[in-house]
Amino acid sequence: MLPLGRYRLAALETGSFALDGGALFGVVPRLLWERRHRPDSRHRVRLAVRSLLVLDTLSERRILVDDGLGDGRDPARADRYALESRGVEAGLAAHGLAPADVTDVILTHLHFSHAGGTVRRGAGGRPELAFPRATHHLQRRNWQWAHAPSERDRRSYLPEDFEILRHSNRLHLLEGETELFPDLELVVSEGHTVGQQLPRIRGDGTHLVCCGDLIPTRAHLPPAWIMAYDLHPLTTLEEKKVLVAQALEEDGILFFAHDPEVAAGRLGEKDGQPVFREAVAL
Repeated sequence: MLPLGRYRLAALETGSFALDGGALFGVVPRLLWERRHRPDSRHRVRLAVRSLLVLDTLSERRILVDDGLGDGRDPARADRYALESRGVEAGLAAHGLAPADVTDVILTHLHFSHAGGTVRRGAGGRPELAFPRATHHLQRRNWQWAHAPSERDRRSYLPEDFEILRHSNRLHLLEGETELFPDLELVVSEGHTVGQQLPRIRGDGTHLVCCGDLIPTRAHLPPAWIMAYDLHPLTTLEEKKVLVAQALEEDGILFFAHDPEVAAGRLGEKDGQPVFREAVAL
């Protein structure tokens, strides 16, 4: 685990999926992106699905940032996205924890590759919260958008992943940027989807920020490398510049939810552009 101030951090590998390479890299020509990510025979790029475990050494708080794909996938969707879900249980168990020990789940947003593990199938196949004692923190605007998404992004929001939260007394809806816990703040990002929140954890004179889908992989560090899925690509571009500049200034760590090889790392600069400098073990 990585110590950072009062917290201890660990990456949990919860599965993988694949997206069309053209959609994943937007206007970037295939000639460039395929050097970094070799597509399969169906032109898809394989991506990790990764959660961050945050343990507070000064309290009993056990925090999970995003919760993976879950297990409620239909065969057609599983084939389309090459879904492979391992869940978070094994990762938690490696640190002596069970799902019932998680006190807080911070959902960056409700897309299926970030919130699909919120619900599990209980006795008789009935849906139930996978983390029954946890408070689930989410931006109100993302909750509202997920219930009435645009035609452009409605396939990314699956009500079965999150609707159970509505009457659970375990949903905490937030209004904008805030310090949720000591030295753990939420940065709101609007480029990829409405009301995405990116946890930033501070300590020891630096920080780690969960990039969510603002910077899903190392390859997306250059400002113009933006997913075609993003609702507002020019907003994404400006948000990335700010996030990267802050990381460079403080020698901060970026946590990548979907990079297939590296969970986190520090940045450098080359010819005025951000570059991946070194991996950081979590």
